Amino acid sequence: MVAEPATSKTPERSTTPERSSLIKSGGLFGNNVGDSIFYWGTMLFAASVLVVCLLIFLQLWKGALPSMHRFGIRFLYTRTWDPVQEVFGALPFIYGTLVSSLLALLIAVPIGLGTAVFLSELAPPWLRTPVSFLVELLAAVPSVVYGLWGIFVLVPALRPVEIWLGDRFGTIGGHDVVLFQGAPYGIGMLAGGLILAIMILPFITAVSREVIRAVPPSQREAAYGLGATHWEALKGPILRYARTGIMGAIILGLARALGETMAVTMVIGNSPNMSWSLFDQGYTLASVLANEFAEATSDLYVSALIQLALILFGTTIVVNAIARLLIWSMVRNTQQGIVRE
Repeated sequence: MVAEPATSKTPERSTTPERSSLIKSGGLFGNNVGDSIFYWGTMLFAASVLVVCLLIFLQLWKGALPSMHRFGIRFLYTRTWDPVQEVFGALPFIYGTLVSSLLALLIAVPIGLGTAVFLSELAPPWLRTPVSFLVELLAAVPSVVYGLWGIFVLVPALRPVEIWLGDRFGTIGGHDVVLFQGAPYGIGMLAGGLILAIMILPFITAVSREVIRAVPPSQREAAYGLGATHWEALKGPILRYARTGIMGAIILGLARALGETMAVTMVIGNSPNMSWSLFDQGYTLASVLANEFAEATSDLYVSALIQLALILFGTTIVVNAIARLLIWSMVRNTQQGIVRE
């Protein structure tokens, strides 16, 4: 028998655009009516998602117009929220949302990233599966359960901790540290940040774990081949390769924290204060909507609340988009074998 000559094969390229054009022209499925119905039906389902988002935005914009006409850009930096005098400003709620979310990130990111590294690089198989299941189980717990746990367990436990923090760090070198000043009631910004940290922890951990797993084995093998220890390989090529995706996971957790409502409402205190103290009570955009929308008595009051909802909607959309773009960029670079220095 004569051996067939070896032929060089060129790498296959993605044919998604060509496939799409073939489907539309009938070249891939022919003129089959069922395939055409399937194609246009799935396209309709995909388009409906965009339509729903657009309708939500338009409805919020329409409802917020009276408030925007009345207060203009001042709405974003006004500190007064007085339904009786019909003077409304979003600054205390924006401040409370940002501070509680950033505090949650400061707590959740080290824990989540450490857990992701352990699960993807260090954990034995018999331990990896149950721990991963428990982490993902945290995401399935209803927020009201977190809130009840916060009221009956976390808040009482925080009171002696806040007293200790105030005694130890409230005054340093004769100077007051505002961060640890205030009445240690337990309910406040610190409790809200801790609850949010627990709630966003599974999202940061799960996405970071998958991002680290997506690092090509060649990166690890190259590091070990050069004599790197496990720690050196991890902090070098592995995390450097995955850092874009990890940043996307962190921003995804931030988006989750920005929109959380029930649990935060139950422990943050719901007072429109703007204080540097972690012990003081605060208010978030989602909390004020949950608490006051049903009690709004005037059209301007309702419009101001809808404008808060519009701010929250726009912020979460932008933050989620940034997170998804970062994760998509990491996945694309992994498929192409690109490492960004």
